[in-house]
Amino acid sequence: MSKRAVFFLGLAGVLRGDVRPMTLRQAVETALRQNPDIALARLDEEKARQAVRVAKDPFAPRVLVGSGLAKSWGFPLSIAGSAPSIVQANAAQYIFNRPQSFAVAQAKEDARGASLAAVSKRDEVAYRSASLYLDAERALRIGALARKDAESLEKVLETIRAQVQEGRALPLAEKMAALKLAQANQLAANLEDDQAAAETALALALGFAADDRVRAVEQQRPAPPLPQSEEQAIQSALEANKELRRLQSQIVAKELEMRGERAQRLPRVDLVAQYGLFAKFNNYADFFQKFQRNNGQLGVSFQLPLLTGPGVSGQMAQTQAEISRLKIDLNNTRNRIASDLQQSFRDVRKAETAAEVARLDLEVSREQLSVYLAQMTEGRATLRQAEEARVIENDKWIAFYDARYTVEKVRWNVLRLTGDLMASLQSLPQPAP
Repeated sequence: MSKRAVFFLGLAGVLRGDVRPMTLRQAVETALRQNPDIALARLDEEKARQAVRVAKDPFAPRVLVGSGLAKSWGFPLSIAGSAPSIVQANAAQYIFNRPQSFAVAQAKEDARGASLAAVSKRDEVAYRSASLYLDAERALRIGALARKDAESLEKVLETIRAQVQEGRALPLAEKMAALKLAQANQLAANLEDDQAAAETALALALGFAADDRVRAVEQQRPAPPLPQSEEQAIQSALEANKELRRLQSQIVAKELEMRGERAQRLPRVDLVAQYGLFAKFNNYADFFQKFQRNNGQLGVSFQLPLLTGPGVSGQMAQTQAEISRLKIDLNNTRNRIASDLQQSFRDVRKAETAAEVARLDLEVSREQLSVYLAQMTEGRATLRQAEEARVIENDKWIAFYDARYTVEKVRWNVLRLTGDLMASLQSLPQPAP
């Protein structure tokens, strides 16, 4: 291979992306800083905050300055509703406008709901990142065990092959050993692909490019703590769940909207002011008894709706229907959260029982391997028996890791539902410097 080809292959390896080793806490903190879904939620939150300023705008004085400069022939006609003038200014401001006041209150409640949605998105991203991290960590550890299985089965195949050549074993035994080795290599290759997919999915959740990979760092961490009881967990979830609070905020906002629609029947009072600088060439002296260059007026505009039409009632009926739908969603969400927590606690109990069985099974396999190794040193066991026992032990390690990761995942899910996820993730130990 030429030097040029070697250079381009090396460059392609560099451009393929970075492998970023991280602990679980580092991964979650990175996701909270860089995840695009959180960035979008924050933009929606900022948009809702600015909507409050837009709704308040009519209550602030607005002054427009311009000119209605024109040459008049005959009577001075109006220009854009005002008399011809060199300089003119108009000011307006809401003084009493209940529909707009309710619109301001609704905008504030929408901003609070957007803030709750942003916090909910943050918790969702944190849980998804933690779950993907556990998948990547599991694939890394189990893949290493699968490669050890393949190494042990390679030694078994070599031993059986020698026995076949010596006539002490049938060729069928060699074929069966070769089959087991091929299956182990296939499993190891599949797990390597699963690891690559899990690390790439984790990198995307953390806001990195698709070419990057985030690799789990082996670190001892405590099991996520659970609430003291299932009843306490359900109560905490119903009080702190961001989705429930967001639905309650939406109901309050819709109620304010309906009050604003009802208030359209109330009178409105606006502050109005106007100024005009007149010129003699507009013939004012010819048609009016007195000419005055500076002119202005200040007052209020009073409006009383007498007939609002059927549209207001229709809008109120539509808003009431939306409120009823939100209340149904709120009740369904409460029931779903309680049901999900009950199921999550059942999942925790089943996973912990399976983990204990896997631990005991692993201890038996490790003890059996120790017996074979001791017997092999005494000449009472063969290398083949020891390596086959080592394969069984690796399989038990895989089952044990699977069970342990399942326990950790279901525990994190309980904390997600109760609203304690972020506090528990932030209490994880910092990586060693």
